[in-house]
Amino acid sequence: MTTSETALSGNAPASEDGPEEARGFVLLGLPRPLATALARQGITTPFEIQRKSIPHILDGSDVLGRAQTGSGKTLAFGLPVLARLAGRRADPGRPRAVILVPTRELALQVHDVLAPFARVLRVRVRTVVGGMPMARQIEALRRGVEVVVATPGRLTDLVQQGECSLADVRITVLDEADHMCDLGFFPVVTALLAQTPADGQRLLFSATLDDEVDKLVSRFLTEPVLCSVAPAVSPVATMEHHVVQVSEDDKFPIVAEIANREGRTILFVRTQHGVDRLVRQLARVGVRAGGLHGGKRQAQRTRILREFREGRISVLVCTDVAARGIHVDDVSLVLHVDPPQDPKSYLHRGGRTARAGERGTVMTLVLPAERRFTDRLTRQAGIRPYRIKATPGHPRLAEVAGAQPPSGEAIPVWEPPRPPARRRRGDGHRDRRTGRGDHAGRAGREGRREERRSAR
Repeated sequence: MTTSETALSGNAPASEDGPEEARGFVLLGLPRPLATALARQGITTPFEIQRKSIPHILDGSDVLGRAQTGSGKTLAFGLPVLARLAGRRADPGRPRAVILVPTRELALQVHDVLAPFARVLRVRVRTVVGGMPMARQIEALRRGVEVVVATPGRLTDLVQQGECSLADVRITVLDEADHMCDLGFFPVVTALLAQTPADGQRLLFSATLDDEVDKLVSRFLTEPVLCSVAPAVSPVATMEHHVVQVSEDDKFPIVAEIANREGRTILFVRTQHGVDRLVRQLARVGVRAGGLHGGKRQAQRTRILREFREGRISVLVCTDVAARGIHVDDVSLVLHVDPPQDPKSYLHRGGRTARAGERGTVMTLVLPAERRFTDRLTRQAGIRPYRIKATPGHPRLAEVAGAQPPSGEAIPVWEPPRPPARRRRGDGHRDRRTGRGDHAGRAGREGRREERRSAR
């Protein structure tokens, strides 16, 4: 989440009615009630992507936005979409705007960012995602929703079942379009866009604009305005990068020392099994960590992210796919336990830290056999990392990461608290009202398929 977006959760509020506080966003063309709501949350200065794109979106132009994660793009497209829809109620099952995102976590994040501002304008926003009860989403659609934030698979399900029509959609947003294509959603996204009115407004935001993304632009966007704040592959200036060469025997002890540091830390591994194994290993030496991957039920994933966001755990171990929805303040270090597969993954993983101008550190552990591959990867990503060869207890690890030896006393593997039994209906069972399953099992399989595709 950007500074603009994360201000929702605790920055000192600005004066409610002060014209200075609201002026930056009003000058971009947003209605004053929105600008005042932003000021109440301490959001007073538009980010570059917001300054460039908001006026064009308000004018009704198609927009092609190129911006890295953490640059403020959720508010860049979300605020003008809400402003354009204000005062226009949607008919049941016929939303007026669709925001497509690649993962459930990102959909929930986008909803949470936009919801306070939607309430100001009396615009209804709902999520339509897999891994959560379909009956509630159908019920919301039947009541009428102006903005649907959706993953492609679940939206396709609801369209095919006749519960949602895209015939009234005036604005379609593709967020993280490159990642949707990487996950194999290109045919699904194409089919969904083809069902929206040809004269509707299309907004596409992506860190890179190549291959299948370019095909989407050519087919569905009309004379788009390019709003770019970063080159296609670009490191963040406020990130410090370190490559740490380790031996096989020393790798886990070093991971444990880094994970035992003070501050929020995200550890990336390649597979779901690797996530679960590392969480157990850390618990055996006294480090409390939560694991996040596509094989966990959505309710588990949501609770784990909440515990991490609220500081009840400070270490998160996750896979690339699961991390797409992680927008958390003050993540000060990202550790690649397993090196990423390509430059885009490196930059995206690293984007969990150093968000919105804050400083952060990215470390990559490299075994001798991985060194040549990692050297090539960092060059392609435009990174010039510091390089060290380390063993457990190396003073440079403490200097760079705040690493410190764990207690060595085993603790229980951390799991988020279970919700009350009455709220757990539907995990793999059929809904009594619709006769349909909630697709939790299928969501897990989809998550694993996504990660296999990503690993390739």
